[in-house]
Amino acid sequence: MRDHAPYALFRDDRAGTSLVFAEPETLVVARSADEVEPALAKLEAHRKSGKWLAGYLSYEAGFVFEPKLRPLIEDGRETPLISMGVYDAPAPAAHPLAQAPSNIPNAPLLSDPRAAWDLEAYCRRFDRLHDHLRKGDCYQANLTMPVEARWDGDPRAAFWSLVGRQPVHYGALIDDGIGPVILSRSPELFFSVDEDGWIETRPMKGTAARGASPEEDEAIIDAMLADGKTQAENRMIVDLLRNDVSVITEVGTLSVPKLFAIETYPTVHQMVSYVRAKLSPDLGLPEIMAALFPCGSVTGAPKMWAMRILHELEAGPRDVYCGAIGWCDPAGPMRFSVAIRTISLFNEGRAVFNVGGGIVFDSKAEAEYEECLLKARFALGDQWISR
Repeated sequence: MRDHAPYALFRDDRAGTSLVFAEPETLVVARSADEVEPALAKLEAHRKSGKWLAGYLSYEAGFVFEPKLRPLIEDGRETPLISMGVYDAPAPAAHPLAQAPSNIPNAPLLSDPRAAWDLEAYCRRFDRLHDHLRKGDCYQANLTMPVEARWDGDPRAAFWSLVGRQPVHYGALIDDGIGPVILSRSPELFFSVDEDGWIETRPMKGTAARGASPEEDEAIIDAMLADGKTQAENRMIVDLLRNDVSVITEVGTLSVPKLFAIETYPTVHQMVSYVRAKLSPDLGLPEIMAALFPCGSVTGAPKMWAMRILHELEAGPRDVYCGAIGWCDPAGPMRFSVAIRTISLFNEGRAVFNVGGGIVFDSKAEAEYEECLLKARFALGDQWISR
């Protein structure tokens, strides 16, 4: 049992700012398909009454919004479908949880990492997905696999140790006291809403390893921008997000302020685009999630068919991975990240995180598998992954 109250920490490493929510008035939790929409309605009622919200939605919560997917939800898992705290306000900036602790370890949090699939197992799933692509069942799908490891130590100290190694805009540490501790190092914004009701989503699709020098990095970025496959993957998801966003926004306000921008991180370059529009009046968290969740960059296109196919291939729920982690201000602003580069820490010392990538018709299995292992470095550094 944990000896502290639930809390949520959101950290923008690049801006050097933290937002902490401590000691919630209540937790709103959904553990079954039938509880998801009532939980979202309850959260919205709290927000409209002047309360802040902070927490997460697991990926499978999004199955509720599609009749063909809803029966696939496994009720009663250790990780809730929704876990969000209700708060009077964020904690003061000087709150201890907003600062790095003094016991940041040099040793890694995770040990004995093991990929669930070796290359042969990955290729079998890849080939089945490729058959769906060839038949036209979908034209992009984000195939992901779990990595399991052992963890030991203080999750909060481990979170801050990763801040220095891999700075991101959307770091989060969620300890709700009822499920696993969620440690997220996401570089991807799912959506944000500003005080004037403008919603923006920033799908991220396209990854390349960093070079050994600035000159190599420049050449890699130039190659990404010139690569038809990378651009096609990104454009498919931009089109999907434009369609999703258009359902909840005013006609004539939708735009793509950035297309094919490159963001650079310590181990990878990522391609990201922006989609922006003005929310229709009187829409809140339930309507936004019903239209957008889960994010198209981690599902595929068409979204529902990609999600159904991936559920068959991945052989287990994603839980928080590829879900959404974020907060809502009762005045209107909201911000949720896509829960990629996200680790679930369970009480018995088991840690799980997933890695994956978008598969299109001309993808190659070996290259995609290597990209998965590259993405695992956010958590493991240069540790060898058994497989």
